Amino acid sequence: MFSKVANRFSRLIERYLPDSFVIAVMITLLVFIAGWLMNISAPLALVQSWGQGFWEYLAFTMQMVLLLMTGMVLASVPFIRRSLEKIADFSAGSKKPYVLTFMVASAAYYINWGLAVVVGAILAREIGKRNKQAHFPLLVASAYAPTVLYTAGFSSSIGLTVATSDHFLVDLIGVIPTSETIFHPSTIIIFLSLVVTLPIFIILMAPKNNEEIIPYKPKTDTVSKVDPEPEEANLTPAKKLETTPVFGLVTGLIGLIFIFSHFFQGGDLDLNIINLLFLSAGLFFHRSLGAFSEAFKNAATSISPIILQFPFYAGIIALLGNSGLGELIINGMASVASSDTFNVFSYWAAGFVNILAPSGGGQWALQGPLQMPAALQLGVDPSKTAMAVGWGDAWTNLIQPFWALPILSIVGLHIRHIMGYCILLSIWVGILTSILIYFLY
Repeated sequence: MFSKVANRFSRLIERYLPDSFVIAVMITLLVFIAGWLMNISAPLALVQSWGQGFWEYLAFTMQMVLLLMTGMVLASVPFIRRSLEKIADFSAGSKKPYVLTFMVASAAYYINWGLAVVVGAILAREIGKRNKQAHFPLLVASAYAPTVLYTAGFSSSIGLTVATSDHFLVDLIGVIPTSETIFHPSTIIIFLSLVVTLPIFIILMAPKNNEEIIPYKPKTDTVSKVDPEPEEANLTPAKKLETTPVFGLVTGLIGLIFIFSHFFQGGDLDLNIINLLFLSAGLFFHRSLGAFSEAFKNAATSISPIILQFPFYAGIIALLGNSGLGELIINGMASVASSDTFNVFSYWAAGFVNILAPSGGGQWALQGPLQMPAALQLGVDPSKTAMAVGWGDAWTNLIQPFWALPILSIVGLHIRHIMGYCILLSIWVGILTSILIYFLY
């Protein structure tokens, strides 16, 4: 029964959902109109705030792009690719493909969501090649669904931001170590609860009739594959510099030594450290600079839609802030909350704002200055509020197509092919996480 509902709903969404860039522009216009209605005499001021905000998050955009690309480049290391292909050999049956894809992608999302995008895409594709019983759109949705887990992992944008010594709210809440956010027992419990329950819902959505199954169809591989290196005897001096493993190994090792010394001296995780770690590991394992450069170039193909759309969402964040619309949404929810329910309302507010502006760090820049004073006034632990906002951001990633773009580019699907399944999964995530946040935060 649930399978039939899921497939009909998926076909409905597939018919009416436009391209993600169209969605970004439509949200821009929607927020502008809403902001104008709140400030009827200041349309020019809104236009100016949008234009100024369009480029306001360039530094953070670069951090996010590097986080995604370095993860993708690391996932393209030959031994990682071969490992994923071997894992795909264990995907026989009608249920195992979805569970296997989800669990492996979940582990990757915990490490780095950029790494997870390619890990999930490669695994879904390899399983699709081997198992014609697997409904490929649902298989890709299984690879993307663990996006709701990233806020509890090593690339948690909000968790890492508040752990950075010079973050913008440091005077208000101080530096919050990751032991109080992503590594706190309450966060781990929410993480494990989602890991256990989401695969069950995915299996229930799987088509039961063979006529409804859409198998994998091969496409041009956009994941980094470096051409075989020419024979040593045919190499020019320039090519020898590009293909020698010395430079990549040494440069990568220098970066890894810095990372080790950083943690040895008591340093914590933040976005810059994560980026340097994956960049250094990619250099070390790709070995030659030519192979690493080629992998980076290929990764950029999948990232291009994000680079295009990120400034539009930065402009939306500026509109939400300068029009007062964001404050109305956030303060409106906070005003009806008590100290016991504040973090649940923070979670819901973050989920709604994330649909309008899908950037954990950019969203925190908007929501943090409004949420944290209210939390402190109610006596709510700011570390819990930060994570509640993080969970809200991750929750509606399922229904905001922005972060699905790279994986879809790799596997050759459109967002409309997986969105129906993602919407149904987001309903369960919202219910379960709201309950857990209420009792644990």
